[in-house]
Amino acid sequence: MAHETTRRTMLAGMAAGAGLIGIDATNVQAQTAAPRTFVLVHGAWHGGWCWRRVSDLLEKKGHKVFAPTMTGLGERSHLIDAKINLATHVTDIVNVIKWEGLRDIVLVGHSYGGVIISGVAEQMHETIGSIVFLDAFVPESGDSLAAKSSQPVREAIAALAQKGDATMKPVPAAVFRVNEKDRAWVDAMCTPHPMGTLTDKITITGARDRIAKKAYIRAKGYPSVPFDGFHDKLRADAAWRVYELPSGHDAMVDMPDRVAEILVEVA
Repeated sequence: MAHETTRRTMLAGMAAGAGLIGIDATNVQAQTAAPRTFVLVHGAWHGGWCWRRVSDLLEKKGHKVFAPTMTGLGERSHLIDAKINLATHVTDIVNVIKWEGLRDIVLVGHSYGGVIISGVAEQMHETIGSIVFLDAFVPESGDSLAAKSSQPVREAIAALAQKGDATMKPVPAAVFRVNEKDRAWVDAMCTPHPMGTLTDKITITGARDRIAKKAYIRAKGYPSVPFDGFHDKLRADAAWRVYELPSGHDAMVDMPDRVAEILVEVA
């Protein structure tokens, strides 16, 4: 009883102190008592490894984090195969949500991962509380990465497709403006990407847009006409929260603290 009385006294004191400095004590308690579940989806050539810094920060705050690596990449690069397509990668993420029994998740996609989470939303809409695009593609139905990428990437994909290549080598970290001290590490970790996932067209019926909380984060340190286009379009849409970061394309590597803060904020 004495312990419970002390606890109540402490909570009352915290609430009173919060009121004095203009903080909503109820909101503070809710945030502390309600850890969220994040599903972090990497981009092309990457793997779940790229989210480690953000994952660690979120987990230290009591949140649950899943950062799966899609088939044929990262620690699953031994499974690279010409048969891997867009549906394979969408299913990779859908199955994590299904088999882990996840609900009310914060679904985050980086770069190419924006295409994947758009496909996941079509199948798992009811399990998604928030969806976040981190310097990512926000495709419409019938789009493919091969058609919506920047001109150099489009041309590279077209040339590889014409030759019948099944994979595409990683783009150097320097091109993505990754901070200099991490470039060698990112280059060492990236692996070839299955071509089918880049050329397949996605079918979207609007499930993504029905998700209550939506956000776009633009990494302004990386010049990109496509991403600027998504950013500008969504900034004009009241249904979306839009952020800008002064980082390279791999914002989760360059600015993990700020990315983690935003993800909690939009959750």
